[in-house]
Amino acid sequence: MTTTIYSQRVSANKDLPTDAQLLEWVTKAVASFRVESEVTIRITDNAESQELNHQYRGKNKPTNVLSFPFEAPPQLTLPLLGDLVICAPVVQEEAHAQNKSLEAHWAHIVIHGCLHLLGFDHETDADADEMETLEIAIMQQLGYNNPYIIK
Repeated sequence: MTTTIYSQRVSANKDLPTDAQLLEWVTKAVASFRVESEVTIRITDNAESQELNHQYRGKNKPTNVLSFPFEAPPQLTLPLLGDLVICAPVVQEEAHAQNKSLEAHWAHIVIHGCLHLLGFDHETDADADEMETLEIAIMQQLGYNNPYIIK
């Protein structure tokens, strides 16, 4: 299993995960699905997240994570999984509001985003159940609590 991450931190927030943490979370999220993967993670502030969320999803507000899967031409096989854009202030606000550790919430958001890159979604109840089950299992493998239980 070879996972490579490329990280960009353009957030003013100083309490951000390390590259080692990001790599661990991405690796665990994709290990069952890909032997080799490359993911770019861009950590932003509210303005950039809001702009991208508006442009790509039609929602004019910042969001915790946006996932941009890489779609290779059929004749080309590359390890590129895609890009995640994560809004640090939103992640921090959610962790606080849900009474979760910031580290655990970051792990969950990275895992959630990676599953989107792999093609999972939560558009239907069945899809949401499948995705949440995977997220819970991956989080528990990493030693974190079920992210859907709010204290």
